[in-house]
Amino acid sequence: MKMRNLRWWVIALIALATIINYIDRQSLNVLWPAISADIYPDKSEDERKEIYAFISVVFVFSYAFGQAIFGKIFDWVGTRMGFVLSIGIWSLATAAHALARGLVTFSIFRAILGIAEAGNWPGATKGNAEWFPTKERALAQGIFNSGAAIGGIISIPLIAYLTVHFSWQAIFILVGAAGLLWLIPWVVLVKAPPKEHPWITEEEREYILSGQQNTLEGDDSSHGDGYNPSTSEMLSRKQSWGVIVASAAIDPIWWLFVFWIPIYLSEVYAMDVKTIGIYGWVPYVGAMLGAWFGGLLAQNRLKSGWTVDRTRKFTITLGCLTMLPALLAMANPGEPVNAVLLMAVILFGFQTAIGNVQTLPSDFYGGRSVGTLAGFAGMAAKLAAAALTALVPWLTSGGNYTPAFVIGAALAVTAMASVWILCPKIEPLRPRS
Repeated sequence: MKMRNLRWWVIALIALATIINYIDRQSLNVLWPAISADIYPDKSEDERKEIYAFISVVFVFSYAFGQAIFGKIFDWVGTRMGFVLSIGIWSLATAAHALARGLVTFSIFRAILGIAEAGNWPGATKGNAEWFPTKERALAQGIFNSGAAIGGIISIPLIAYLTVHFSWQAIFILVGAAGLLWLIPWVVLVKAPPKEHPWITEEEREYILSGQQNTLEGDDSSHGDGYNPSTSEMLSRKQSWGVIVASAAIDPIWWLFVFWIPIYLSEVYAMDVKTIGIYGWVPYVGAMLGAWFGGLLAQNRLKSGWTVDRTRKFTITLGCLTMLPALLAMANPGEPVNAVLLMAVILFGFQTAIGNVQTLPSDFYGGRSVGTLAGFAGMAAKLAAAALTALVPWLTSGGNYTPAFVIGAALAVTAMASVWILCPKIEPLRPRS
């Protein structure tokens, strides 16, 4: 049996996994304003926010180390089995939240969830590098990244709706089961990489492999795997640090909203869970559109003859400059509709930029190194996000979120600068002579 356009089926499944990933992680965020008062009836709102921040920091720290761990795992066992391990463990961890009774148990289950969910990102980056030619990678990454946005769009009203019919424990079990069901089509469809897959057409196989340009001159194979340095050599290249610093600067902006949109709407506008379900999904529409826009823009520029260097820098810069004024405007947004629309602009800019940041490992290195660099970049990003998350209760004491948004604006500038300064030319690297 042969399947046409198999690569698009693969990226669609990865995008679906990302949707499930975000529904799983957002469940606690959406439910917290309702369940925290029941679990901690004697705590003040600021004290409950500190507890939530601690649990969130545990998740992000675990996520950070999970990115480095799963980056190596995906390089060792391959994309197919890497995703089986990642989504299988995170789905069981989500269901286990039903057994949580307080700070310690929530933290344990969030830690397991964070480690396993982290595999989705280096896995998707590696899958993108395996299944797509260079000129289509930004679009494929945008499709995958839109899964995070669609997960945000779906999760907030979905969880709010489920609270009407189910207990919070049952909700965690239901969303955990969805990930286990995803494993069935993944194992059936993704049997091997494109070079050996029995269902791929010869035309598509040749199109993918001939378009993967991270091949060194003089490689005597028909489709070389490019430059695959040791970890120490990889970390000695400033381009690797450009990827790591850009990721560490830009990613906390996303997490600022993922973790705190429900809490912000509850604290600043006194919304309950059902009202949060009405407003809270709007910012993720901007994220979804930004993921598609960033991918399509990059593909359009590459097809028109722009270099990878010019395309990546232009798109990343555009995304960062889109975020900057909207982040500063969040200091005084006015009505809740204005606030969620500004958030939508911010997440649009973020997703426009991040898809191209995430393709940088495959722009610089061969397929056997992409997961490793993506894992290190992801770890740095999540450590930075954990630091900002830990600061949010202190920065926003009394409900004033302006300092957090100003820090977000500074991070957008840092991400943009790191790409321009540390990545002077985005192109396949060569071994040092």
